[in-house]
Amino acid sequence: MRFLLLVNNDPQLPLAAPDERMYAEMGAFVEELSKQGVLLATGGLEQGGTRVRSVGGEVTFTDGPFTEAKEVVMSFALVDVRDRAEAIELSRRFWRIVGDGVGEIRQVFGPES
Repeated sequence: MRFLLLVNNDPQLPLAAPDERMYAEMGAFVEELSKQGVLLATGGLEQGGTRVRSVGGEVTFTDGPFTEAKEVVMSFALVDVRDRAEAIELSRRFWRIVGDGVGEIRQVFGPES
């Protein structure tokens, strides 16, 4: 099962500034998951992006940032695990490394590559 682990920007819970310890622990965590074949992709996301809206056959595009968005997705990890419980445990380990913050876990459906 594939899951997308998301890190959201919540102004009420700012993420801690990375330090040497965090970089070392996160590097070891990413290396472990990569070697196991669990981590399929990871990355940070730009703040604004472009919003796409399709209504009645008309497609419009609006460049961000979007000030009305209370929570912006900042980064992600795509993992391939046995079940949701394993995705939750990976997320728990991630948040123990980075500290306070807000995220989401979403199952990814569709053909696997």
